[in-house]
Amino acid sequence: MNLQNKFSVGTRNTYYTQLALVLGVVLILALLPTIAQAGGGGGEFDEVWEQLKDWTQGTLGRIIAGCMIIVGIVGGIARQSLMAFAMGAGGGVGLYNSPGVIESIMTATVAATAETATQIQMISNGLGM
Repeated sequence: MNLQNKFSVGTRNTYYTQLALVLGVVLILALLPTIAQAGGGGGEFDEVWEQLKDWTQGTLGRIIAGCMIIVGIVGGIARQSLMAFAMGAGGGVGLYNSPGVIESIMTATVAATAETATQIQMISNGLGM
C-alpha cells in the first residue's frame, strides 16, 4: 500500500508539471508580439477600390443617389410621411460619402493618435504637459 501511494503522488506531480509547462508555453506565445500586417500589401485591389470610388462619387453614384431620393419622394407621397423621403435622401448622401468615410477609418495615422493622447491627458488632469 505504501508503494501505491508513492506511485499515485508521483503521477499527480508529473501531471501538474506537464500542465504547468503547457500553460507556460501558451502564456509565452500569447504574450509574444506579432508582426502587424494591417495596411501592408493589397496593391492588387487598388484598381477595384478606385473603380468603386469612381462609381459611387461619379455619374453613376449621382444617378443612384438621385433615384434613391425620387423613390423616397414617391414613398413619402404614398405614405403621406416625410420619413420615406428622409430615408431616400440619407441613403443617397451615405452612398456618395461612403468611400471618404472608409478611407478615413482605414488610414488612421500615429500622429493623430499621439495628438489625441495629449488632449486626453490634458482633459484628465486639467494641467496639460
